[in-house]
Amino acid sequence: MSGTKNGGHSGADDPFEEGGTSLLRQPKAVWATAGASVVAFMGIGLVDPILPSIARGLHATNSQVSLLFTSYFLITAVAMLVTGFVSSRIGGRKTLLAGLALVVVFAALSGMSGSVAELVGFRAGWGLGNALFVSTSLAVIVGAATGGSSAAILLYESALGLGMACGPLLGAVLGDMEWRYPFFGTAVLMAVGFLAITAFLKEQPKPAARTSLLAPVKALGHGGLAATAVSAFFYNYAFFTVLAFTPFVLNMSPYKSGGVFFAWGVLLAVFSVIVAPRLQHRFGSLKVLCASLLLLAADLLVLGYGDHTTAIVCTVLSGAFIGLNNTVFTELALGVSDAPRPVASAGYNFVRWFAAAAAPFLAPKIEEWTDVHLPFVVAAGAAVTGTVIVAVRRRALTTEAEERAPQHATEDGVTAFAR
Repeated sequence: MSGTKNGGHSGADDPFEEGGTSLLRQPKAVWATAGASVVAFMGIGLVDPILPSIARGLHATNSQVSLLFTSYFLITAVAMLVTGFVSSRIGGRKTLLAGLALVVVFAALSGMSGSVAELVGFRAGWGLGNALFVSTSLAVIVGAATGGSSAAILLYESALGLGMACGPLLGAVLGDMEWRYPFFGTAVLMAVGFLAITAFLKEQPKPAARTSLLAPVKALGHGGLAATAVSAFFYNYAFFTVLAFTPFVLNMSPYKSGGVFFAWGVLLAVFSVIVAPRLQHRFGSLKVLCASLLLLAADLLVLGYGDHTTAIVCTVLSGAFIGLNNTVFTELALGVSDAPRPVASAGYNFVRWFAAAAAPFLAPKIEEWTDVHLPFVVAAGAAVTGTVIVAVRRRALTTEAEERAPQHATEDGVTAFAR
């Protein structure tokens, strides 16, 4: 990474100062991949507004339905060890198409599920397909885009934010008619993305070196990367308590819940893409991260103990803190060690996505064992734990994180899945 310390930065490093021309004048292959990326990220929050409807439709408990997230992200975590291995051998285009094909098949099967066990299993297959696609899409966009890597990454992050915001809306609109329809809608949209990439994207050169299955695990031997991954693990527990458990607490219609999580997604996108880089340049990455984690913890406590209106406001507001944390954690993971960025990203994601798998299952279970407040207390404690790890391991993180101007996951085409 290159840049200036603690504040000043070059306008050339800011993709927002490049002008709209380089961003918008992209080859069809870039737009096809970016469009499919929007749908891929929509799939993460798609089920949020319809979780109560699924529970009623399949006669399942809240904790059983929350396994839709658990199976999805458990497979995603393990897949982080496989995606680089696969793409470095068969190439980016084939990896994208394989991922899209899996999502089409398993999203359609999800819509035809006759039991919650079937639905959970099909979501696991969906998670594998999404991991293959999303872990490769940024590399493809950077390789095919014009106007430099900054324009390509801005386009990718915009797709990410749009997908995270629009997923709950799609789930609400289609799910209000029938809980199965959002799954079928995703399958259709991903099939369109498959055809677009088949038509417009040519195969790109394979990496010079192949990635081994154990390379991401070995990369975690670096103290700074390990600290980042473990801190992100606790943060992701808090993040996915909001995403997977709050819909049951709000207990709203699909349309209303979709509106809440759309607003949440908009804040996430704005703070991730626009606000976070500016705060990092002014205050440094570690200060922004610690403050944002503590604010998220406070927000979760108020959410857990407030009335219904307060819970809605805090749910939406959490999107701002999550957006900040996602950006900073990603850049820490990609810059703190000397491992190749695809390898560092895979190791980091391998650790943190286990928390995304655990939180959706544990939060409803904690409610069943105690009351509705304690899951948010535990989530707030997880966010504070993440802050403590960053503070204690500050020396291992400072040189690469706070003293360098932040830079998005760029040159060697690595993505941090669903930042």
